[in-house]
Amino acid sequence: MAVLIAPDSMPVIGPLIFLGGPIQNARPWQEEAIEIIQLLDPGIHIASPRRRGVERGEFTDSMYYEQVDWETEHLMRAGQHGVVMFWLECEETHSCGRSFAQTTRFELGVWSERARLSAVKLVVGVGPNFSGTRYIRYHLYKHCSHVPVRTTLEDTCRWAVDMANRHEL
Repeated sequence: MAVLIAPDSMPVIGPLIFLGGPIQNARPWQEEAIEIIQLLDPGIHIASPRRRGVERGEFTDSMYYEQVDWETEHLMRAGQHGVVMFWLECEETHSCGRSFAQTTRFELGVWSERARLSAVKLVVGVGPNFSGTRYIRYHLYKHCSHVPVRTTLEDTCRWAVDMANRHEL
C-alpha cells in the first residue's frame, strides 16, 4: 500500500483512491480519511493532494503548476484504475479573497460528468454545513444517480474502498 502525498509520485499497481476536496480554509480531513481507508483495507493505494507543511498561500508559481499537474495525473489514474472520492468538508476559516472550495467544485463537476458518461467510479461525501449541498445532491441525483452521496467521512471512505475492490464497472 502506498500513500502518495503531493508532490511525491511513484508507480502504483492496483486500485488508487484519490482524495478530492477542499484544502485551503478547511481542516486537514485527508489525514483522517487516510487512517480510515488504511483500517478498512491496508492494501489500497491513496493519493492526497494536501501537501505537508505548506499552506496554499505560500505556493510559488512552479509549486502551483507542479500541484495542478500532480493532481491531474493522480485523478486520471484513479479514474481509470480506482475511485475518485470527494469529501466536501465545510469551511473552517473564511477568506474574502477566494471562493471556498472553488477548485473542488470545478473538479467535482468534471468528474461527475465523466462518471455520467463512462465507467468512472465516483463517490461523494458532503459534510455538515457545506455550502451548496442542496444543489450538489440534486444535480447528482438527476444526472448521476449511480453516484453515492454520503453524509460522513467514514461512510464515504467505506464506499470508496468497496468500490475500489469491485473489479467490474
